[in-house]
Order: sequence, then structure tokens, then C-alpha cells
Amino acid sequence: MHSLRRLRSIEILPISVRFKGHSNDHWSKRDNKLGTVRALKHFDDFYKTVYGKSWNDIRKALLQEKSKYVAVVNNFSDNERICTEMECLGAIDLRAIIKVQKEILDESDKGKSKKRLKELNRKKMQREMDSFISQQQLSELESVYPAETPAGKQSLNELIDEEKFHTTEEEGLKPVSLKSISANAEIEYDTSRIISASSSLSVSSLQEFVPVTKLKGLDDWVLESEHYGYYSKGEDFTISIEEDDSFSIPEQLKLYTFEPHNFSRFRSSKRGTTGVLDYYLMDGGSILPVLALDLQLNDKFLDICAAPGGKSLVAIETLLPAMAVLNDVLPSRVTRIKEVIGTYVSNIGQWQKKIAVTTKDAREIDDMGLFNKILVDVPCTNDRHSLHVNDGNWFRNEYIRERLKLPELQSEILVNALKLVAPGGTVVYSTCSLSPIQNEGVVQMSLMKAFEEANVVAVVKDLSEGLKPFKYLYDFGKEKLKYGHLVIPTMGNNWGPMYFCKIMRIQ
Repeated sequence: MHSLRRLRSIEILPISVRFKGHSNDHWSKRDNKLGTVRALKHFDDFYKTVYGKSWNDIRKALLQEKSKYVAVVNNFSDNERICTEMECLGAIDLRAIIKVQKEILDESDKGKSKKRLKELNRKKMQREMDSFISQQQLSELESVYPAETPAGKQSLNELIDEEKFHTTEEEGLKPVSLKSISANAEIEYDTSRIISASSSLSVSSLQEFVPVTKLKGLDDWVLESEHYGYYSKGEDFTISIEEDDSFSIPEQLKLYTFEPHNFSRFRSSKRGTTGVLDYYLMDGGSILPVLALDLQLNDKFLDICAAPGGKSLVAIETLLPAMAVLNDVLPSRVTRIKEVIGTYVSNIGQWQKKIAVTTKDAREIDDMGLFNKILVDVPCTNDRHSLHVNDGNWFRNEYIRERLKLPELQSEILVNALKLVAPGGTVVYSTCSLSPIQNEGVVQMSLMKAFEEANVVAVVKDLSEGLKPFKYLYDFGKEKLKYGHLVIPTMGNNWGPMYFCKIMRIQ
């Protein structure tokens, strides 16, 4: 009988300081073998054929020095106070935005054919959303700071001028400020999604998803499509796709961000009365794979590649799982997970007893049927990271062969998750890459292998209908993917890329 007691309990460890790049190691002072330079060349060659004219806009967003964040309010701190402070800063509750967007879509649907609905004027929707946001911000500010300020109390402007909510860097984890590869400045970076590239990997089906692009090899040009040419098995494997509109923000999960084209920055998080930090900042695209899991009360949740721990924290902040197991393969990566949990989760309601952190190879976990919700956020080329950070960059010369084998590693992890999840349970696969090989290609070959190796029957869920209200904040691309959904980076909301695919095991 499986139980949480079998799993390794967490330890509370001190927060480590993020590493920093060095200006004397700047890309412009080194040769073109630098990983960031090679990554940009590869993306220009590869993604231009995949995304066409759209690639120019995606490229600009990826190369921006600053990305955009969502603040995840910590329910283990003083959440009511935190929400009030967020609103005073002008941040908007995502649930409020989605609610209004749903109302606009529902109103537009009345008395209109599907064809007419598709022709709905986007500018009109934009005006309505802008009006709602302005009115909400004004009413929220007036409710907290009336126009006539009582004697002895500060006005909103005075509070902001005095940086009422400012804290020092030592009080919490600061978000990574990404720098353009052309910026002549020091940058902070996070290598948590980069793993050792020495794993032994098996053969899988990829041919349908491989573009005809070139990679610079150690000595000569290597056609990527030729490298994957032997992956011919499984092209005709049939995958069932079902529509699923169950995409929403759980009631207890509180998320804040700024409206499109508003790049205001959140201040450093401070500690509340319970001793943990008030909120966690993360890329706006990263919350969607967790929402796609559709967590319900008493779910048994596994994050199979959990480092650095942000997505796991979002799942925990829903207050829904009966147990949460956070796993990663390397001790250094597991340390990162423990830091996040120790910094944001207090023992309110004995929550720390519901959480376990384990150190296992995701391909070798064998707790069959224990979990009904599994997040598979696999190691990937991490496109945004690859354009800004050279250390650990998959596009460095010495990592070419290992990078070409990444989809096989991703597939092996996803196949094991499909075997682990209980029948009727859900697996969400995700990457932070624009590559159709690492995204749809891995889903295709993994479902085939899971069926062949363990008679696992699963269906892919199409979340298009449920995602419609989110299109105000997210660009999901012009073309519908064969499997899953992809957040495209834009100048207005510079987050992503983030691919995610919801899969439900039938047997």
C-alpha cells in the first residue's frame, strides 16, 4: 500500500544567492561559438520556417531585457493584506479579468452564428476590457485611499513616494531580470532548468515533427532532419482528441499582473506575520500548465521534474491537493525546491506534512496508481534562457549531440508519467520551447510508446474553448496545434514561450 510516509520528507534550507554573469564574459568580447549567439542563429534558421512572418515579432519579445511576471499571492501569509497592496499598486486580479472577458464573449454569442462570432470586432473587446480595468483600479484605490484623506493618514501618492512596500534584496527571492544578448551589462541568470546532458537515451518517433533546418556540427553541417530520419516508427499511430472547456482559476488561487503593455514592476516580496514571503513572482505562461491539471479537492499531485519549484507552489497555493510530491533528479535541483517550499509554505493546517520532496530519476519512479494528477515540466532547450545566458547553454558546441537527444529524454519521462498516473487521472506535459519536436512530437511518440509498452490508452484534451477568455492576456498563436497549446511571447505581454498539453489516461 502506497502512502506519503514512504516518501522523503522535506528539509528547510537557507536561500542561496543567485549566480551572476560577468561583464568580461560578454558575448561581444568572445567568438561566435558562444551559446547565446549560436542559439539565436539556430532559432532564426529553424523558427522562421515554423512561424513564418510571426517569428520577427516573437524574436523581438524574446530578446527584450525584461520579461513580464504574475504574482502568486501566498495563502500561507496575510493574503487579504497582500491583495489590498497589490491593488494599490495597480495590479489586476486575473480572475476578475477572465470573468469580464467571459461575459463579453457570452454577450457576443447571443443571437449570433458561429461565423459571426469569429468576426467579432477585437478593438471593441479591447475597449471594453480597458474600460473595466480603469474603473476597477479607480474604485479599488478610492476604497482604500479616499480622495479626502483623514488627518494623520497618508495619501496613496505619499505611500508610494515613501516606498511603503519596498524591501531589501535579502528579504526574498528576486525575479531574474533577463538581458538582451546585445546588452553591455551584467545579468542575473537561473540555470535550474539545465540538467546534465549525459543521460543514456532511447529511440522514439519524431520524423513528422522535424523541420529541414541545419545545425553547425563540430566539424561540418548536420541536417537535423537527417539525424532524426531513422525515427520513422509510429507516424500513423492514432491519437484521440476530445474538447474540454474545464479551464479556470481555482477559487483559493489569487494571481495578479498588469494589463497589456503595462510593464510596471512588482516590488520585492516581504515577510508576513507567519514568517513566510507574501508572493511568488513567475513568468505568466508558467501558471497555465498547473491550471490545465484542473486540480480538485484531495487530489494526489506529483510534479515529476519540479525544480525550481514555482509550478509546484502554484499547485499548493490552490489548497486542493491532499498530498504533493515534488521530485527532481539532482541534489542541487532538489535543494532549490526545498528553498522555495521553506520560504513560502508555513505549517498552517499541517501543510508541510502533506508535502514531500524526493530525489529520483523521473524515468524510474514506480509508484503506480498513487497519483491522479501529474505535471511533467521536462528539461528543454529553454528558448528564452538560451538567448540570454551562456553557462549551461544547450547551444554551445560541446552540447550539440546531447541537445539532439533531448526529445528522447523528454519522451521517456512523459511515458513513465503516463504509466504512473491512475486510470481516469490527468497528465500535463509542458516545455518552455517553441520547438514542435520537443512539443507535439514528444506527445505523439510518448502516447504511442505508453500504449505499446504498458497498454496505456489516453486521450489528448483540446482546451481551446476554455482558453478563449485568457486571450486578452495570452497569445496562443494563429495556427491551431495538432496537440496542446502554445503561449507565444509578445511585446505587450512578454511571457513564455510555454507549451502545455493535457492528457487523460482512460486505461
